[in-house]
Amino acid sequence: MKVILREDVHNVGNAGQTVEVKPGYGRNFLIPRNLAIPATSGNLKAIGEIEKQKDVRARKRRKGAEIVRTKIEKLSLSREALVGEEDKMFGSVTAADIAEMLEKEGVLVDKRAIELEEPIKALGVYTVPVKCDKDVVANLRLWVIKKS
Repeated sequence: MKVILREDVHNVGNAGQTVEVKPGYGRNFLIPRNLAIPATSGNLKAIGEIEKQKDVRARKRRKGAEIVRTKIEKLSLSREALVGEEDKMFGSVTAADIAEMLEKEGVLVDKRAIELEEPIKALGVYTVPVKCDKDVVANLRLWVIKKS
């Protein structure tokens, strides 16, 4: 059965594609959930409209991500940490801590979008990449300083 996907479906295809699926999967899953429409001659002509809507949504999402990126790159956050002998930190600064600091500054970012390879465990200045969209990455300046 040939169907035209209205939304991205994992392991099947992306929105606007015409794909061949098993008849039961198309009839019982994709079409009732409004994820696909049958690939009739009239519907094939409507693919262009679906593509236009997808492009508009993608441009709007990217524009929002660019705004968030400029906000983040203007910020320079500092985090005070307790230290012991030889400036060894107690604990660490995690992605959740950074997301919380950004939220206090008025920028909502999911902690999974903060791309820390491992938690920060030393004093210093760090550049933390924050993924705003698929290909929009902001660089946040983070200062980890000694608590006085």
